[in-house]
Amino acid sequence: MILENVVSDVRDSTAARCDIELKDGYVQSVIRPSRSNPDTPSQLLLPPLCHPHIHLDKAYILTCNNGTTSRHPDYSDLCPKSGSFAEALTNTSQAKERYTDEDLYLRGSQLLATSYTQGVTSMRAFVEIDHVTGLVPLTTAIQLKKDFAHLLEVQICAFAQDPIFSTAYGDENRAVMDKALTELRPFIGALGTTPYVETSREASLTNIEWAITKALEHHLHLDFHLDYTLESPSSRLSQKPLTYSVVELLLEHNWAQEADQSKTIALGHCTQLSVLDDAERKALAEAVIASELPIHFVGLPTSDIFMMGRPNAADISSHHRPRGTMHVPSMVKELGLDACLGVNNVGNAFTPFGTGDPLQLASWAVGIYQAGTIENAELLYDCVSGRARKAIGLEDGAQYGLVHEGQNLRGHLLVRNHQILAKLPGAPGQPSMTVTARQRSSLKDVVWDPPEVNLRTVLS
Repeated sequence: MILENVVSDVRDSTAARCDIELKDGYVQSVIRPSRSNPDTPSQLLLPPLCHPHIHLDKAYILTCNNGTTSRHPDYSDLCPKSGSFAEALTNTSQAKERYTDEDLYLRGSQLLATSYTQGVTSMRAFVEIDHVTGLVPLTTAIQLKKDFAHLLEVQICAFAQDPIFSTAYGDENRAVMDKALTELRPFIGALGTTPYVETSREASLTNIEWAITKALEHHLHLDFHLDYTLESPSSRLSQKPLTYSVVELLLEHNWAQEADQSKTIALGHCTQLSVLDDAERKALAEAVIASELPIHFVGLPTSDIFMMGRPNAADISSHHRPRGTMHVPSMVKELGLDACLGVNNVGNAFTPFGTGDPLQLASWAVGIYQAGTIENAELLYDCVSGRARKAIGLEDGAQYGLVHEGQNLRGHLLVRNHQILAKLPGAPGQPSMTVTARQRSSLKDVVWDPPEVNLRTVLS
């Protein structure tokens, strides 16, 4: 296979375009400059895209398939009315009671297929396990993992969204999770919990310690949904972010010595970090860095902004709202932390909008974080590519740069350019109008304005 007229790194102007010969996905030779006609539109080669945090079983609940056939559950009565987090939890719990094997497989396959066409080749897929669903979502996810293995690397995260140490169903939820880890461990790549849903801080800490112990026991990556609030801890030191507790308990359990070298700890949401003052934020970052633990923060801005920063019912200043999400670029550049971006949810009560496209997410992040420089565009792309892969334990050097012999390009994204954008009708009696297409030749061209899905190809 030969890729002609390819741009892989425009920072090197002397080798802007090249021809690449591939065999079994590996680069055999690179010809610089390209022998193609210089007027021919180039193709932009980019590192693989990754979902570091996406929910598989909850995808498309609000845009369900009940209109196509009566075999699928109808979730239309569960559309948001207030849009609150509590409502989303309640409505999703009701949706779980309607799950069927066929419904879970269809919605899951739609998410995987859409992700692949968008250029995603790896993901951490969260699958909820509790007393309502039992192991059905997990067994369906395992089948999807097998069926899509030739297209995507699906890392299943066995996930406890509901309490496992409080409420009437805590013990039962934990028992189902233990059953999953015992019987289906070979198909599970990560263990995830949601400490903040417990009814007390004591239960939250027990939740964290249980998850650490189980992840070590079963040799799994660890993933926490954490600190999902905008309450400032400044006046209540006992309620400091649970992120501190995660670091402390990981050190107590000797994660660095006991866990496999490749196993990472991902902390998703952590919106409370956005309301810390500079000194508190710096102190937390220093504690994380000093621990030398493989901790990665995963910003989830689309769902965070939808859920966080809502005005109090008595607050007449409803126009003044915080963003309510971690400032990922600053965490990387100013605090020196490992951080990336994830989609989280698509088409459900937690995020009832969007397409799940990582490039669209990176593009939105330009505005969310006021990150409008070319340097920021490169960082934001890395946040849905190499940094995202590293967060879920896929350290394979997926970096933006010049292609070299021997490099594995499987899963890389090829963005094709066209010469003509559109042919439009002319004025009465006049010829048609032809508009020349803009050429996408660098990361800023796909982060600031992501290309249409049909202009992307995943290299296999």
